[in-house]
Amino acid sequence: MDLVPYAVPFFLLAILLELAWGRRTGRNTYRINDAVGSLFMGSLSTTIKLVFIGAGGLVFVAIERKYSLWRMDTGSPWTWVFAWFAYDFCYYWFHRISHERQILWAAHVAHHQSEDYNLSTALRQTSSGALLGWIFYIPLFLVGVPAQVYVTVASANLIYQFWVHTEHVPKLGFLEWFMITPSNHRVHHAQNDLYVDRNYGGVFLIWDRLFGTFQEELEEQPCIYGIRGPLRSFDPLWANLHIYTGMFTDMWRAARWRDKLWIPLSRTGWRPVDVVEQYPRAKTDLNDFHKYDPEVAAQVKAYALAQLLIVLGAGLVVLSIPEVAARHALIVTVVMALSMVCTTRWLDGHASAPALDGLRLAGLLVLSLLAWQAAMSPLLVAPLLAYTLLNAAALPYLQQRYSPRPRSL
Repeated sequence: MDLVPYAVPFFLLAILLELAWGRRTGRNTYRINDAVGSLFMGSLSTTIKLVFIGAGGLVFVAIERKYSLWRMDTGSPWTWVFAWFAYDFCYYWFHRISHERQILWAAHVAHHQSEDYNLSTALRQTSSGALLGWIFYIPLFLVGVPAQVYVTVASANLIYQFWVHTEHVPKLGFLEWFMITPSNHRVHHAQNDLYVDRNYGGVFLIWDRLFGTFQEELEEQPCIYGIRGPLRSFDPLWANLHIYTGMFTDMWRAARWRDKLWIPLSRTGWRPVDVVEQYPRAKTDLNDFHKYDPEVAAQVKAYALAQLLIVLGAGLVVLSIPEVAARHALIVTVVMALSMVCTTRWLDGHASAPALDGLRLAGLLVLSLLAWQAAMSPLLVAPLLAYTLLNAAALPYLQQRYSPRPRSL
């Protein structure tokens, strides 16, 4: 059983509690723009998984039925204990290689882009991770872990990882030796030279200690969060695509075919010499680090929060329907994605934000009419049309109070 949908309301409640605690104690770790971007990405990732069936699931079923060495007993507690540790072992290697190889980093990077560290960062998930990530879990099915045990253990592992994304929990004594704790995971999200590519475990730290990737959080080295090639945008689509775009651009520009073919499989950050010489990329100077934080009007932030609540509500509705029609889920996903992109354009301070939002609303109006003509459920068409009209009414008011940032920023 997938436990994650049941945990989502508790995730959101925990975020509100962490925000309240931070404000009360004078250690607020949230910014509206960054948190909205992270939660948009989590919503997009979840709905995309509902629309597209991953190849991994089909492979897992085939292995379980035809190629597993034996089938473990679902009712045995030892099956669950084995699966719990074995899954985390596989996760360690998947996570580690996702940092070490370009093609996998292109998917995983989305989780590391936030320059804040809080519980909303935990929900900042990739929308393309399922393309290759399933490969690392094939051994579990070969040795006979039942599919229902795998799904439950995998979701429980992911839920555990949520709570370690916080700055408010200090070191936890003896647990620091063998568990992934907030302190250990803060190191993992830091871009400091000392901390990069460390502490990969999902639940257990023992794999990092065994394979030499452990690093303790040090008081004299405060964590600086984010990635060395900064995203400088809150756009969830660009966040998912920017490494892929850079990778394929380098493949196009490289002179040698050997380099072109090697780029996706190369170590993260590697680029052909000729490409580096002609197209250098700036890296973050950690000695003069400033978070990406464009100044926008309070009305823009309020608009972004309203869009976030609508997107989260739509996502929760889709999750709550046991067998949602694929075309309905696809429509909701498209609407959510368009809303996210346009909202984050406002947060980024782009001059194109008002015009792009106008085009979005025109497109949503056409989509509403097409859905109505196709005799789709009123439960889909009516909210979609109402959402479009309310946005259209708010757009002129928002545009009057909008001051785009200079393009040089």
